[in-house]
Amino acid sequence: MRVETVADGVHLVRASAVNWVIVDDGDAITLIDGGYPADAGALAASLAAVGRTPQDVAAALLTHAHVDHVGGLAALTRHHDIPVLTGETEARHARREFLEQAGPADIVRNAWRPRVLLWALHAARLGALRSVTLPEAHAAGTGHLPGRPVPVATPGHTSGHTAYLLPDAGVLVSGDALVTGHPTSPRTGPQRLPAFFDHDPEQAAGALDTLGTLDAGILLPGHGPAWRGTPADAVRRASRRAGGPW
Repeated sequence: MRVETVADGVHLVRASAVNWVIVDDGDAITLIDGGYPADAGALAASLAAVGRTPQDVAAALLTHAHVDHVGGLAALTRHHDIPVLTGETEARHARREFLEQAGPADIVRNAWRPRVLLWALHAARLGALRSVTLPEAHAAGTGHLPGRPVPVATPGHTSGHTAYLLPDAGVLVSGDALVTGHPTSPRTGPQRLPAFFDHDPEQAAGALDTLGTLDAGILLPGHGPAWRGTPADAVRRASRRAGGPW
């Protein structure tokens, strides 16, 4: 686990296979996503690394409810009274009223791709096959939270995928709508995940247009390192790479 301070009060946490974000305004923190089930200890450690405890978390926001983004949060919220917020559609996803996630059959169909099997084995060790739910997840406003996060609907990766703009810090938390690396990809820099991870690949491509209109200077993805540059430039780079080899 690595914790990188990318702007005043904004910290990117990079675990072995996924990221989450801590936003600190001095009084409390907003947590965005929370890793795989096996990342629960790292999630708590990341709070301690920035001088915080679970009691300081005003709310946890979800970009989306895939197991690699909610697994650690499930453990945290079982022991601490932390609101879990996202859009209405993704709240239902987090409560597991439906599930939109690549499963074993998708992995088998894509096993011919280099790196996919190694990633799948690592993900399984991190708890990717566990059933994870956040029964209290619900939709609510976010403007009162530390960092004043602005939700940006970016459906496609999941039906309710949401990015978060932190306007005071000039930071865009893009979740899996736009990443800068992934164990299944040999490339670095802004890119989309392989299409088999998306619930609706065509809609996911359209979400890039939304991201490209936003005003920020730092991109914090769900996978890969922080990227400094405008969302418009990141989207152009990702679009040029679309359809390339994985």
